[in-house]
Amino acid sequence: MFSSLDSDIAEALADQRAAHLLRQRRVITPLGGCMVEVDGRRCINFAGNDYLGLANHPRIKAAISEYSKSGAVGSGAAGLICGYTPAHASAEAAIARWKNTEAAVLLPSGYQANIAAIQTLAALGRRSDAKVRFLVDKLAHASLIDALAAADADYRIFPHNGLPKLDRLLSQAPAGQRQIVVTESIFSMDGDCSPLLLLADLKKKYGFTLLLDEAHGSGVYGPNGSGFAAEDGLSDLADVTVVTCSKALGLIGGAVCASRAFCDLLLQFGRAYIYSTAIPPAIAAGIETALSVMAD
Repeated sequence: MFSSLDSDIAEALADQRAAHLLRQRRVITPLGGCMVEVDGRRCINFAGNDYLGLANHPRIKAAISEYSKSGAVGSGAAGLICGYTPAHASAEAAIARWKNTEAAVLLPSGYQANIAAIQTLAALGRRSDAKVRFLVDKLAHASLIDALAAADADYRIFPHNGLPKLDRLLSQAPAGQRQIVVTESIFSMDGDCSPLLLLADLKKKYGFTLLLDEAHGSGVYGPNGSGFAAEDGLSDLADVTVVTCSKALGLIGGAVCASRAFCDLLLQFGRAYIYSTAIPPAIAAGIETALSVMAD
């Protein structure tokens, strides 16, 4: 006979607490700029992702406010049903120009953007004549690892920035199997960077597909904050780039940036996009304005 659910939950939480791994939320009150209030204390925030302080920028707040006055607050549906508005289309076009790609697809979060990108690439592997294998940096974001596990994809993890091991894996790849390298430009936890110039050499050697998560490089590096790859003069290196709008842009959402054909394929197989309500159109308008503020 099973123990009660409440008993099992209490035991699991106790284990987390005993291991000093218990996650808890606390209310943080933004005070503008880099200041926050924590438990009645005024503090400087070194923990957030609002790198440029755009979450409180007057032009962005005005754009969101104005759009909200002219239409519905929410999108009301997934993008493939009736939740894709002129604001979404315009923001996607602006993101694509920013990242120097043919197209972009907006999703409700960076997590979902990574999920959708992996789902789309994994769908190619389900074709009998186009098997794929993912080669993933050990410190790649949890959303990428979660996506690979959920997609039941064939993948190997190589040591962090371990290009010699990656080279061996690529050299030993079965003929006819597409190799997809998955890494970040600026790593989310340690803050170090990917050796993109060396990765470019490997890409010339083996012709693999590159999925690059630029969540923490975008807005911080490159012309107009277009990313770490652009900083290194490698804007065209990645076949698929994922960005978030919740870091340097100061808002919420994520985007997959790639060729128009890949973005069309994502609309077919990216379940994280297909089955998610689109971000509010006012937020899409705010994202486009944030890109304009960064350029200025």
